[in-house]
This record gives sequence, C-alpha cells and structure tokens, in this order.
Amino acid sequence: MEGPVPSQDTVPTVTEPSNAIKVLHLVFLSTSWGMQIWMTFVAGFVMGSHLPRHTFGFIQRQLFPYYFHIVSACAFFNLTLFAMYHPSELLSFAPLQIIAFFICVAASVLNTQWFGQVTSDIVADMHLVERSHGLGQEVGLFTRQSHRQLCASNTSYRQLTRQFTLYHALSSLCNLCCIACNGLSLYYVAARLPAL
Repeated sequence: MEGPVPSQDTVPTVTEPSNAIKVLHLVFLSTSWGMQIWMTFVAGFVMGSHLPRHTFGFIQRQLFPYYFHIVSACAFFNLTLFAMYHPSELLSFAPLQIIAFFICVAASVLNTQWFGQVTSDIVADMHLVERSHGLGQEVGLFTRQSHRQLCASNTSYRQLTRQFTLYHALSSLCNLCCIACNGLSLYYVAARLPAL
C-alpha cells in the first residue's frame, strides 16, 4: 500500500546568517563590551584618582548619557539580529543567548531612562551643597572626612547622600548585569565561531 510521497517543499530550510549580519552582530557586541569594560574598570578609577571630585562628577554626568544610550542601542540591535537570524533549530544555545540579550536590553534601558539620570541629578544637587560649604576640589576617591562632617551637620545633604548611594548601587548593578550578559554572549560566540 503506497501512501502519498512527501514533497520536498514541506521541509523547512534554515539558512545561515550572511557574513554582513555576523559582522554587525560582532560589531555591536564588541562595541558594547569594550565600552563597558573601559568605563567600569578603567576610566572611572583613573579620573576619580586624578581629578578634583566636582570635575570628575561633571565629566561623568556628561559621559554617562552617551554611554547608556550606546550600550542600550547595541543591546537592542544584538537582540534583534540574533532573534531574526538565529532560529532555535539552528543553534542549541539560541534561547540562552536571547535571554541574555533581553536582560541586557532591560538593564541598559533602566539605566538610560531612570537610574543613570536620577543619579546624575542627585550628584548635581550634592555638588551645589558641597560648593556652598567650600568642598569639591579635593582630588581622589577616598577624601571623605569633610563629607562625613557635612552629612552630620546638614540633613538635606545626608538625604541626598542616601539617595545617591541607593541609585548609584542600582545603576552599577544594571551595568554589571549588562557586562555579565555580554560576557556570556561573547563566551558562546567564541565557542561557536563557525555558527555565529
């Protein structure tokens, strides 16, 4: 008894992403990773140790919006490219990659739209109070004695310091989350270079 012969047209075909898509994916991933490593582990520490505190804060407030927007854009493009050109039938690790990219998008957007901006606004308010007390020109990250005295004597500054600590911690956590997600993505990309 012969049944119907399956047509070859019914078998789904999955094509490998083009070289241009692979290059774009690597450009966005490496741009984001490089910026994150540089800003988190090099630039902040170097500037913080060699510039007056208010100069350092001013530079950070100018740089961070660009940094957060570029990292968010790279994360979005990585997620989009990966989801569109890497179906789960093609790669066994695609769901993990998509989750990592999605977490990176969410964390970077939170930083861009909320935590980073609130932290910058609080720093600007803190600088106004510090300037009125003759502070802010000391160099180094660990010049805290005069700031402890200001916290003890000025309740509004103490409140700003608490808010800064909270929002800076949340912003840093989002940033570290993005670094971890991009690091995981780089690991999987490196382990499977032919299948990018």
